[in-house]
Parts: sequence; structure tokens; C-alpha cells
Amino acid sequence: MIQKDSVYHRMGQNWSYAYDEATLHIRLRTGRGNVARVDLVHGDKYGWDHTHGVQPMELLASDAQYDYWQAAVQPKYRRLAYYFALHNEDEALYYLEKGFFDAPPAIIYEGLFDFPFLNREDVHLMPEWVKDAVFYQIFPERFANGDPSLSPENAEPWGGVPTPRNFFGGDLQGVLEHLDYLNALGINAIYFTPVFEATTNHKYDTRDYFKVDPHFGTNASLKKLVDACHERGIRVLLDGVFNHCGYTFPPYVDVMENGQASKYANWFHVRDWPPRVEDGIPTYDTFAFEPIMPKFNTENPEVREYLLSVGRYWIQEVGIDGWRLDVANEVSHSFWREFRKAVKESNPDAFIVGEIMHDALPWLTGDQFDAVMNYPLLNLALNFFARGTTDSKQFSEAISGMLARYPQQITESAFNLLDSHDTERFLTHCGGDVRRLRLALLYLMTFQGTPCIYYGDEIGMEGAYDPDNRRCMEWNPDRQDQELLAFYRWAISLRKAYPALRGSRIRFRELPGEPALLAYDRWDEQEHLLIVMNSSAAPVKGALPAAEDASDWVDVQSGERCSVSGGKLSFSLPAFGFMVLRRE
Repeated sequence: MIQKDSVYHRMGQNWSYAYDEATLHIRLRTGRGNVARVDLVHGDKYGWDHTHGVQPMELLASDAQYDYWQAAVQPKYRRLAYYFALHNEDEALYYLEKGFFDAPPAIIYEGLFDFPFLNREDVHLMPEWVKDAVFYQIFPERFANGDPSLSPENAEPWGGVPTPRNFFGGDLQGVLEHLDYLNALGINAIYFTPVFEATTNHKYDTRDYFKVDPHFGTNASLKKLVDACHERGIRVLLDGVFNHCGYTFPPYVDVMENGQASKYANWFHVRDWPPRVEDGIPTYDTFAFEPIMPKFNTENPEVREYLLSVGRYWIQEVGIDGWRLDVANEVSHSFWREFRKAVKESNPDAFIVGEIMHDALPWLTGDQFDAVMNYPLLNLALNFFARGTTDSKQFSEAISGMLARYPQQITESAFNLLDSHDTERFLTHCGGDVRRLRLALLYLMTFQGTPCIYYGDEIGMEGAYDPDNRRCMEWNPDRQDQELLAFYRWAISLRKAYPALRGSRIRFRELPGEPALLAYDRWDEQEHLLIVMNSSAAPVKGALPAAEDASDWVDVQSGERCSVSGGKLSFSLPAFGFMVLRRE
């Protein structure tokens, strides 16, 4: 019997939305394995008789509890009224906005789900370049020292032990001098943590939003770097710290000097005057409880306009390609709506990424961010690839649920990462086992969304939580893991070689009795790939159903054809081994 309490749909959000200017995606949730087939019955509400049709829905994904179905519809008149017909072998149930029924609706205009009109300006379109991007995150103070004359007087020798407050002299010239390295790696986009003037090594305590930190260079040197990146086909994202500033930010200095009489008194959230710290807790709102990072009052029109002008300035004057937004979930939605408008008016192709570590759908409806940093994916990868605390079934089900949580264009452009300046390095989570990191990277490069590599991961750098995860980049080839570097280059080239790996089609295959084996298909209209991984420390033999001819599957690494016998594709993988197959 169909479980009515598992069935869910609503108009809007990730259930009924415009995928592009002509296409609607309609989704339905049912109990896992409870419904054999779902048809979408749809038409124009003003002309049902001559527009209605029945469209089978595709099984999009399945998590531990539910199946998620999807249909792509292109309504001729951009309006769509619809209902669902759920089928089992001997049962049919019809689901309308007004409820469940045993027969199709007799009065077609009453109680159907309704997508009133596909307004093109409401469509959440992503910058086209994002799907093809492979990002590299750079912490400027620790990447390379290209101009020692810029280094702080107390800078320590390169490669020393990082602390919360020490400096090593990394700068923008150092990045410029290593663009050949990034090109060889396959990188075509860079995300920089903050580069604006500040007092700390991380620069999240901004002093001047319109000035590059003198220890990094000048505004002109940033412009030179951005231009050089663009000449090489590399896009550039800067880190926007608009939730808070630093304690040396001139308006905040004025507040500290003049108290409530300051003309900037309403730029911040002061709970009790004068601003001070009592028992370790500031009497003003800050980032976390950091007294040196007072929080902006973005309800103040002057603050708003100031920060919006920052967002416009670096796009218009320096030519950056977008923003990564720090502590994005603690800033008001109304501010981000204005920010998006300002940025997109300056460059419609700009990419806006928010730092949000939880369910971010309220920020991803087309009026605020293009994407968020995909920390949920990072955590799933940690549990499966690094820690081994989940099996392949649990991993694939969790990933499937994540894919159903957002509109398709969101998952296609998600900012996917294995680690960052805010996390322990992935290889450290793996206990230094490079084989586990290789599998996780391969998954990142063969999964939908935009991958981002944290500087130094590709050469085997490790690091515990901040500050240890912010070590100096190792440039001595003898101290780099050259085999790992070669693997990174190969995995990135694999992603670039097959458009199907950058698309949205993915299907996990079940391998009962093999909890360490992860298998999934990636395909589009032109090509089909199958990836199989062994996440265990022991060799594994397995078999997958394969209706295709034996000559159809080719290993992309070796070029060898794979044997199919008795409708099964048999394989043997070493410990932490993998295979990537292409169907010819």
C-alpha cells in the first residue's frame, strides 16, 4: 500500500522551480521502494483540454527513507497546473494540492498544484564558467614570499611553525611567480582568503576595505595579478568580510574614542556603553566573542552603502570574478539581496559564494548567493574516506538526500571542498594515509559541483586545526609528494576531459555485502562513465550487473577493455584502489 505520510510536494523551493528560462523541474518525495512509478499529469490551467499531457517521472535519488522523483517540463505558455499519479502493481493514488484521491480529478481547475508563471527574471541562472572551474584556495600569507621587502619586520624564516600571530611574508608577488605551477596543476580559478589591510596574518579583521594589505602588495599589484590570471584563463574570487570589521577600522576607532557621540555609533551593535569586554564577553556584538572583530549593523543605510560600494569597487576597478562571503549566515537576507544586485550589475558573470555550514536553501533561491561552501559534503567524505566510520551505502544515501535538498542548478555549482583554512587538513584526518586522500579527491573530481583544492594538499601537506593548517607552502620538490602531485594533475585532467563529470547525472549502484565498495555512474547524452572505489585496507573482488557488450567498457587509465561474463562486470581492486571505466 502506498504510504501517504511519506508523500510530499509543495510549490517552490527545491520541489517546483525554474531550472532555466524554458524549463521547470517538478519533484515528488515518496517512501523508499514504496511506489513503483509516478506520472506527472500537467497542462495549462487556462487551456487544459488542448495542453494537458502525462509525463513519467524519473527516479532522481534515494536516501535511507525516501525516493525522490523528478520531471523536467517545458510549458509552452510558461504556466503549469499539475498533479501526481502514483502507481504500484495493483494500486493507483492521485495526489493534488488539496489531498489524496482514488480517482483523477473530475473538476480539473480545482485543487491542482500550480506554477503560476515562469518569469525569466526569477530564474536562478549560474555563471556558465563555474561548472568548468577547478578552484585552488590560497592563504596569501603562507603561499609564497615573492618580495621580501614587503615582509613584516618580525617575519620569521619560511617554513617555520605557524602560530596564531606570527608572519612569514607571503605576498601577491609570490602568487604571481607560481602561476605556471597552478596552470600545470590544472587550476582555472583561485579563491583568496582576505587580502585587504588588517593587523593579523589571516586578515579577517579588516582595517581598510579599499586597500590591499601593504605586506601583500598594493592595489596595483593585485590588479597585475588578476590580469595575469585572466590571461591564463584563471578566474579570481576574493574573500569579503562584511559581517564584521577589525578594531582598527576607522569608524570603530571613532566609536571607541567618542562613544555614543560618535557619528558612527549606529554602525555597530553596542549592547552596553561604552564598548568593553567584561569577563571575556564583549558588550558589543562581534564575530563569535572576538573583541577585535566588531559586527556591522547592516540595517544602517550608511553601512549598507559603504559595504555595497566595496563589493562593486573590486569588480569594477580590479576585475575580480566574484566574492566568497565570510560568516554569511549571520548577515541579514535583505542586505545580501542588495549585495547581489550591486555585484551582478557590475558583472553579471560574477560568482557569489557564501560561507554557510548547514542547510542553506534560504540563501539559494536566486536573490542572494549562487552557491555555498559545501561543508556537508566535506563531512560525509571525512566519515567515509578518511575515518571509515560509515559504509558505502550510508555514504551514497546521504549524498542522494543532499542532492534532493537543492534545485539542480545549485548542486551543479556547489563549492565542494575536502578542507580549508578553517578545518584540519584532509590528509591529517586520514592519519597520513595518502591512499585515502586519493580516493576522496577522485570522488571530488567526478562529482557534480565545483571542486576546490586547499593549497598544498596536492603535495601531501598536513596540519591540525588553526593555526597548524596554515603552514607555509612547501616549494622544495624533494619535500613534496611527487606521486600525489601527479595524481592530482591526472584527476583534474580527467574531470576536464569528460563533460559528463561536470554535469548532474549520477546514479549509485548497490553492491550488497560489500560495504567498502562505492560504485556510481556519471553520464550525459554523449558519454557514460562508471567509477568504482575500494575504501578498505584489503583487496576486494566484486561484480556489477552489465547488460552492455564486453567491448563497451574501457579503463580510462590503462586503455584495456573490461570483460563481461554472464551479464556481470567482474573486477578486482587493491586496497584503496579504484577504476574509472568509459563506455564506448
